[in-house]
Amino acid sequence: MVRELADPRRIVAGSSDAKTLCDHAPMEITAPCGVTLTWTLHDAQGHPIDELRQPLEFFYGGDDLLGKVEEALAGQQEGFEATLHLEPEQAFGEYDAGKVCFEDRTLFPPDLREGMQFEGLPDGARTQGMDSDTVYTVTEIYPSHVVLDGNHPLAGIALQLQLKVHDVREASPAEIERRSVGADLLSVADIAPGTGTLH
Repeated sequence: MVRELADPRRIVAGSSDAKTLCDHAPMEITAPCGVTLTWTLHDAQGHPIDELRQPLEFFYGGDDLLGKVEEALAGQQEGFEATLHLEPEQAFGEYDAGKVCFEDRTLFPPDLREGMQFEGLPDGARTQGMDSDTVYTVTEIYPSHVVLDGNHPLAGIALQLQLKVHDVREASPAEIERRSVGADLLSVADIAPGTGTLH
C-alpha cells in the first residue's frame, strides 16, 4: 500500500508527522556505543608525540579507550572537544626498570633494527620471570647482545590529549561481545608515538 506524503502545512503546524520527521536528537555517549575520534597528543611540555588526523572509530565501554578518556566522553555528543591531562598512572603507567633485559644477539634475525617489537622473549632467552604476553621493543643493539624494553614507549610520561568527537552510534552485538570495534584494532591505550595511526 502506498502511503501519501503528509501535508507540509501540517508539518509546519507541528503535527505528529512533524515530530517523526524532524525530531532527531544527537546520540549521547553511553556504554556500549561506537565513537569516532580525532586527537593530538603532546607531552607535558607541549612537544608533539602523535596525531590522529583521520577520524577513527573506537568502542566506548570496553577495551579500546583509556579510563580517563571514557570518563571525559561520558554523556557527550558529536562535536564535543576536550583537552585532557593524563598522569602516567592514568595513561601508560610508570616506567619499570624491571621490564628491561639483555639477550644474546644470536637469538635475533640478522636484519634486526632498533624500534622493532616482539611479543614475548625469543626462544632460548636467558632472562627468567619475564611476561610472555608483553611486547618488547629493541632499544639498543650490540655485537654480543640486544637490549629489550617491555615498557610502553610512553611509560612514565605525563601527557596532554586534545580530542574531538566526530560521530556517535550504537554498538553492534559483535562489538559488544569482543569489547572493541575490531579484533585487531588497538587504541589510544596502545598508541605508538609518531605513527599518526593505531597499530
